[in-house]
Amino acid sequence: MRREYDFSKARRNPYASRLKQSVTIRLDSTAVAYFKRLAAELEIPYQTLINLYLRDCAASGRKLALKWKPARRGRSLTSA
Repeated sequence: MRREYDFSKARRNPYASRLKQSVTIRLDSTAVAYFKRLAAELEIPYQTLINLYLRDCAASGRKLALKWKPARRGRSLTSA
């Protein structure tokens, strides 16, 4: 190993913007089973498939059509 290295001609990593971030996420067991089945057919890891799907959603600007029911007045979330 050298005592000193010359970094004057070094360049930035062109792939640094695409580095992955580890996150913890809760998914329905049916969703995980679906992606595992599909990933097995494609012979790729299911985490990779989920990442590819989410990247495709983000790139195409896909949005879910979610409709939330308005909360009833006078009821707390803890009451049965």
